[in-house]
Amino acid sequence: MSTQGAVCYTFEAAVEMAVKMEDNGFRNYLRAMAKVKDRQAKMILKDAALDELEHKHQLEKALVEGALEGEESMNRPVPTMNLDYVLKAKELRADADAREALAYAIHLEKEAVEFYRKMAAGCTGAPMGSIFEKIGNDETRHLKDLEDLYEKYFMTEN
Repeated sequence: MSTQGAVCYTFEAAVEMAVKMEDNGFRNYLRAMAKVKDRQAKMILKDAALDELEHKHQLEKALVEGALEGEESMNRPVPTMNLDYVLKAKELRADADAREALAYAIHLEKEAVEFYRKMAAGCTGAPMGSIFEKIGNDETRHLKDLEDLYEKYFMTEN
């Protein structure tokens, strides 16, 4: 394993932070699911929550194995549409529909991407900088999937 430096974290500490971030996202989706009434909105939130659980599981597995699985696929971020700049960030209400649920999920995923980017920048030059960068790159895949769904069903050109 890596040694802890003055500017960053051990592998275990870095992955534990990522696990906590994924768990927070999962909890946000659970709270939103309990709040909304619309069936499609619930399904979108449920799928996003299950994605968070899967990601958390992969990170916890990395703690056991001492390495991230599938790291080679995390070397580059996936380009996104940056819909978070167009969609208003707001708390979901009980009457939220599928469009609002997707916008909510897009903002949560964008927060995760930004968290990992900041952690990677804070660890530049340290061994864990690349770990945070890779996890952030993987989060861009989740964000792109949500944006693609939004584009498919709600963008006016379609």
